[in-house]
Amino acid sequence: MTLVDEDTNEKMTYQIVGIDEADIKKGLLSIGSPLARALIGKSIGDVCDISTPGKGHKSYEIIEVSYK
Repeated sequence: MTLVDEDTNEKMTYQIVGIDEADIKKGLLSIGSPLARALIGKSIGDVCDISTPGKGHKSYEIIEVSYK
């Protein structure tokens, strides 16, 4: 899943994985994370508004979804 940070226009790509496989530096996002939970069920063009422990309130637009 590729997202764009609506504040900075920074693109990021994540794969949602199980808790034991998570490694944010490799783009592997834990299913238990606030961001992953907010992204589940969303589609291209949707905007996710979330509150994270480290970054506070953030908005991300989904620009690509792929399945592996």
